[in-house]
Amino acid sequence: MVNKPNLLRRLAAIFYDLLLLLSVLFVATALILPFNAGEAFTSSWLYSLYLLVISFIFYGWFWTHGGQTLGLRAWKLCVLTIDQKPISWRQAFLRFCGAMAFSKTDMFIKN
Repeated sequence: MVNKPNLLRRLAAIFYDLLLLLSVLFVATALILPFNAGEAFTSSWLYSLYLLVISFIFYGWFWTHGGQTLGLRAWKLCVLTIDQKPISWRQAFLRFCGAMAFSKTDMFIKN
């Protein structure tokens, strides 16, 4: 039987990953700033979609290639299938959508 991590370890891994994701989103924004004449992006659904896709690629890549993000690795956690293999891109997409659905933030989606 596999030991399940406690809530504190899970929250710590989420916090680590959010810090790393934030830096990735800064770089992703810096890469496209020249296409907006160096101006800030204001209420653009396309920019929000861009950040959402970058976020999915970030998590999806780590989950499908070894099952660990940096935060998961630091806290010795892993995302695996029942067969102890890394999840597929489809499973990563469903996991990401579930996380977005249950998050209480409007980081990417504005009314």
